Amino acid sequence: MSVTVRDVARAAGVSIGTVSNVLNNSQTVAPENVAKVQAAVKQLGFVRNDAARQLRAGRSRSIGLIVQDVRNPFFADLARGAEDAAIENQLGILVADSDENQNREKLLLGLFEEQRVLGVLVTPVEESLGYLVDMKNRGSAVVVIDRKSNDKSISSVSVDDTAGGQMAVDHLIETGRTRIAFAGGPLADKQIGERLEGAKKAAAANPNVSLEILATSNLTVLEGRRIGEEIIGRPKETRPDAVFAANDLLAIGILQAVLMSGSLKIPNDFALIGYDDISFAETAIVPLSTVRQPSTEIGLQAVKLLIEESESDGGAHPQQIVFQPALVIRESTKPA
Repeated sequence: MSVTVRDVARAAGVSIGTVSNVLNNSQTVAPENVAKVQAAVKQLGFVRNDAARQLRAGRSRSIGLIVQDVRNPFFADLARGAEDAAIENQLGILVADSDENQNREKLLLGLFEEQRVLGVLVTPVEESLGYLVDMKNRGSAVVVIDRKSNDKSISSVSVDDTAGGQMAVDHLIETGRTRIAFAGGPLADKQIGERLEGAKKAAAANPNVSLEILATSNLTVLEGRRIGEEIIGRPKETRPDAVFAANDLLAIGILQAVLMSGSLKIPNDFALIGYDDISFAETAIVPLSTVRQPSTEIGLQAVKLLIEESESDGGAHPQQIVFQPALVIRESTKPA
């Protein structure tokens, strides 16, 4: 049989209210009674049942986090930042993977709402946020992460991906490359589209530069290998002399294909730059140049916004925080 608050109170010789105040870190309890309760808790092996307290309060001490692919190290870093901020506020993080599937995402949102989480951080699958607005109107705090909210009633924490795409291609042009390929997809994805838009801006500002699009179905290492094999199979006169991959996983796949073929070298035959700056980028056999997103800081700021919104009871003014990316230059883009 589990030990109850009543058992702790009896063993400590104090009231149930005093035990409750000690467990909730109240400053109104006399030090000697705090010591009695703590001794009784230790002696009896008492573990508080937080579910009942959460039921009375109407909200749990957990935050729901829905990302599009938990296998992507970028989202792992983002989740770590969110967890650091949550723990600082004595909260827990429940992480779920939408797998870029809208129906799965909505199911997860419903489950979190049923569990009365404090709020939800989500990288939405679709651009329309109507279902998130509905969720917020029902009393749940919601913050969009890793992309800017297109609805002013929903807060978001994102990165300027257009600036990041322009930064990547500007760097490739500065190293002397003129036949540049953009690898990424789905192209309908808002983030991918913005990175491509930035790449186009950089190329358009340089008359001697061409920009080719190599569309992918997703942003995985396997798709990167496919793109790499396609580039390897081309004659030199039609092969790009630089590739901007829409994320580091794609870039690593391209790098793997080149290394396994043994027929080309990076950056001698073509330069390669990625996006995100995951840990594998720096430790690759050819260290990968990339555009860094402050993934951990995105998670931290998103949790702070969520807590602010949940504590305001709907009165907080929605905010759209946009971080600037940073260029990280490594071996894969040495000048030709």
